[in-house]
Amino acid sequence: MAQSNQTFAPADPGDALVAVVTHADTVIVDLDETLYLRNSTEDYLDCAWPALPASLLLRVLDVIKPWRWHGGDATRDIWRIRLLRTLMPWIDLRWRQRVAALATAHTNRGLLLALQQRTAPTIVATLGFKPIVEPLIAAIGLPQVSVVAMSWQGFGDRQRGKLPMVQAACGTGTVERALVLTDSLDDRALLAACAVPLRVIWPQARYRRALAGVYLPGLYTTLVKRPGERHILRSILQEDFALWVFATLALATQPLHFLGGLLFLLASFWIVYEMGYVDNDEVGARFEQKPKLSANFHERPVATPAIQPWLWAIATGAAGLWLVRWPGLPNAADAARWMGMLIATLLWFRLYNRMNKATRIWMFPGLQFARAAAVLVVVPATPIGAAVLAAHTLARWVPYFCYRLHPGAWPDTQPEIIRLVFLVVIGATVAATGGISALVNWSALGAFSWCVFRSRRELRQIVAGAHRIDQPAQTQLVGQSEPLGVAGTCR
Repeated sequence: MAQSNQTFAPADPGDALVAVVTHADTVIVDLDETLYLRNSTEDYLDCAWPALPASLLLRVLDVIKPWRWHGGDATRDIWRIRLLRTLMPWIDLRWRQRVAALATAHTNRGLLLALQQRTAPTIVATLGFKPIVEPLIAAIGLPQVSVVAMSWQGFGDRQRGKLPMVQAACGTGTVERALVLTDSLDDRALLAACAVPLRVIWPQARYRRALAGVYLPGLYTTLVKRPGERHILRSILQEDFALWVFATLALATQPLHFLGGLLFLLASFWIVYEMGYVDNDEVGARFEQKPKLSANFHERPVATPAIQPWLWAIATGAAGLWLVRWPGLPNAADAARWMGMLIATLLWFRLYNRMNKATRIWMFPGLQFARAAAVLVVVPATPIGAAVLAAHTLARWVPYFCYRLHPGAWPDTQPEIIRLVFLVVIGATVAATGGISALVNWSALGAFSWCVFRSRRELRQIVAGAHRIDQPAQTQLVGQSEPLGVAGTCR
């Protein structure tokens, strides 16, 4: 029996096939990305129709994450399947219609041939779900194989894992004598319990996300450009949108409608700006020697069509203009200015992507100004609102400027405190030219308080490290008995 602390380094696929054929006892083989070179659950969910609403439902579910409160992360797929089966019950019929073609296209033919040569028992053990995998395995061409799969009726199977289920179905002794073939370290417990553990990464295996062919705004940013950074929440909503609100809301006559309009305009702008991200990566992959691309650019692509983003941008932009002009109506000039700004932003982004790195230093502020101030083409800003947008633009440019001058890791230039300093300087200039009244309003107070809050960590570090050099250092702190030059010395 294998030891539980083994790392189970990947084995050679050819050697693994020989071992499968020659093993005299039971072989337990994984399904997803092993016998079937895709993920059966994702391919099942891919059968949902209409595809756009189904994709939206899955994205909302991933935002809410109900498995956090009941079932745990291991049950995520059960929640996803139940949601689509409830709202689109015809998904089962579409899966049965599609399963034969999927099996033909994505079966691991070498492994299938090896299994068909065996006379000893073969067990397919999978974290997939029985109603999904049974017709798939039959279509693959192993009708007599035993199948150990999960139930989607409850959370117990997914929470317990594969090893207890295989032991319950086949017996502990069977597992101890078996050869186990899988691609995943999630099966570490099963590999540790068997006689011959084989972990193989098959070169042809591909993980394809369900409904990956459906375009949704924000997916490229979230999954490819800035994976794991929560960029939409932390940068777009907590910075760009917050500053739009502080800059413009004080002048709105219908604040609630206006807020909704700003949110739709933000979505419209970012749908187009994301097209610039896509172009940036594609140009980098083609023309740069060392492009900075996330692993997901190659491993987990999402749909990036040319026309659909513009349809989304026009629709959300129209909704935004209608709400910010409430109770009136937007006019042709509003639409022309907004569309002109979107087109100009994308053209500037595409030109930026094709310029050399030294030239990009001076083009980058244009992109950041578009992010900060695009909304001003259709709504006015307060004087201090304009100041905070300018400060935000410059604070984003400084780190980029330093990075391009000294390529390598992105420098820690403390952009939050830089933005606060720029706001104080520009705000003081506004007050000097337009009077102190420009700073005595809730909009100015909100913008300044927000910038202070965002830079709170840097401010604490600055205050903690501040000391005078023209006065003798305090040699001993009250209540301390440490010798001079150790803990009692002020630094």
